[in-house]
Amino acid sequence: MNFLSHFYFDRNCTDAYHVLGSVMPDLLRNADKQAQIKPERLPEQTDPAINSIILGWKKHLEIDRYFHSSEFFNYHSHQLKLLMVLALAGSPVKPFFLGHIALELILDNLLLTSNTVFADDFYDHLKNAEEANISKFLRLNGVDPQKFLSFYTVFINEKYLHSYIKTDSVAYALKRVCQRIWKNPFTVSQEEAVAEAVNAYINILSAGFMQVFLEMENLLQQA
Repeated sequence: MNFLSHFYFDRNCTDAYHVLGSVMPDLLRNADKQAQIKPERLPEQTDPAINSIILGWKKHLEIDRYFHSSEFFNYHSHQLKLLMVLALAGSPVKPFFLGHIALELILDNLLLTSNTVFADDFYDHLKNAEEANISKFLRLNGVDPQKFLSFYTVFINEKYLHSYIKTDSVAYALKRVCQRIWKNPFTVSQEEAVAEAVNAYINILSAGFMQVFLEMENLLQQA
C-alpha cells in the first residue's frame, strides 16, 4: 500500500511518531535504497517517541502482509496487469509490476476523492515529528540520518501526495516510479494508454474500493 492508504488506518491517531513509523519503510526506501533495517526486531524502547516509530513500522509490515495476500489485491492487480499488457506493448516495463503499483496509487486517489483521508492531516503529523527523534531512531538502526532528513524535508514541503487527487497525476507518478528502473519506460502513446487504463480502473473501483480497507481494519482489530 502507498502512503495515504497506510495513513487511513491511523487517520484518527494523535501520535505523530506512530504515523511516521507507519510510513517510514516507504519513506526510507525512497530516501536511501542502501538502508536495509529491521527495527521490528529491536526490543521495546524506553523512549516513547522511538517506541512509537517502531510500533508504527510493525503496523506497516502487518498491513502490507494482509493487503498483498488479499483476494482484492490478487484479483485487481491481475486485472490491471491485463490492461497494462495492452498499453505497454514494446515497453521494457513489466505489466505485473505496473499493475501492482497502479493499484496502490489508485487506492490513494480514491481515498482523497472520496474525502476519506486528507493529505494535509498526513503532512501535519510528519511536520510534528522532531528531527532529533527521527535521527535517534535512524542511528539506533545504523543509518546516518543526514540523507534521510534531506529527503524528508523536501517530501513534506512539496506535498506531492495532494496531486494524487488528479487522474493524470496518478499516471505521471507511475511513470516516475518506472524511470527509477528503466531509462525510457514509455513512449508518448504508451504513456497515454497507461493513463487511459488508470482512469478506467479508477471508475471500476470507485463504488466498492472501501471493502478492502474495512476487511483489513477488522483483521487488525482481531490481531
